Amino acid sequence: MNASNVHEFSVSALDGGPMPLSQYVGRPLLIVNTASRCGFTPQYQGLERLWQTYGPRGLVVLGFPCNQFGAQEPGSADEIAVFCSTSYDVTFPMAAKIDVNGAGAAPLYRYLRAAAPEADGRTEIPWNFTKFLVDRQGRVVARYASADTPASLAAPIEALL
Repeated sequence: MNASNVHEFSVSALDGGPMPLSQYVGRPLLIVNTASRCGFTPQYQGLERLWQTYGPRGLVVLGFPCNQFGAQEPGSADEIAVFCSTSYDVTFPMAAKIDVNGAGAAPLYRYLRAAAPEADGRTEIPWNFTKFLVDRQGRVVARYASADTPASLAAPIEALL
């Protein structure tokens, strides 16, 4: 697929239903590959805070569970949903578990990686909780590392609202 923005992609929601990203046209997105058993897993709390704070102003936080890094997301969709809800009160939209690297990488992630490579030019996702900030038109404007906390993204998010 030769997409020109993220709104051209559709993914599966964690509950198995369709999640066309075209439903978010006109809203900035924060797209994050997540995992339940990672040292960065407490970032769910900060991501939820961003969703609660900026969601009413248009931001959509989208979580994409991925088991490619240290097998830190081994659960089923139901197990992931229960974990996110009971451990971190996650209410932002969550997609079905995907691959972000390799031959089986989700088309959305192939697009994100190409649109915003690492500073050294590498496109692979290095670890869980890599974040992509997308503007209202569906263009990737920035990529953030796992160690970049959700709170540290407040100013770039504000700039898009």
